[in-house]
Amino acid sequence: MKGRLLAAAAAAIALGGAAPPDLAQPVSIDLTGLRSTRGKVLVCLTRLPDHFPDCRDDPDKRHFAVAPRGGETPLGMLAPGSYAIAIIHDENGNGRLDTFAGIPREGVGFSRNPALRFGAPSFRAASFPVAGAPVEQDIRLKYFL
Repeated sequence: MKGRLLAAAAAAIALGGAAPPDLAQPVSIDLTGLRSTRGKVLVCLTRLPDHFPDCRDDPDKRHFAVAPRGGETPLGMLAPGSYAIAIIHDENGNGRLDTFAGIPREGVGFSRNPALRFGAPSFRAASFPVAGAPVEQDIRLKYFL
């Protein structure tokens, strides 16, 4: 049964049809509002609310650095589920978010662009579904200092 389902999915993909929703889908981000092209953009992509917005100790994390530029950046194929993305524009390249009195000195952004008040948004506010179709998250970076 499982073999038939995979064969049907492969045939549908080869013929240009939609893949069944239980297969991984491509996810990408499109960054806007970058203040400069210095440093790197740190991306945390997780499906575990306990590990958002910091991917530390997340066994399934996708945590990587990309060039600070606008436009679409692919993040790979993801299994269906709810995910959230946190982004830091690490302008000085030290690998962490620099703050002054608790206020970020570097740009930050989150999937779904939730309102930022005091601290990072909740996983729920930033989460988005991956199910049956490619996903692109347009993320607007914000700078406070």
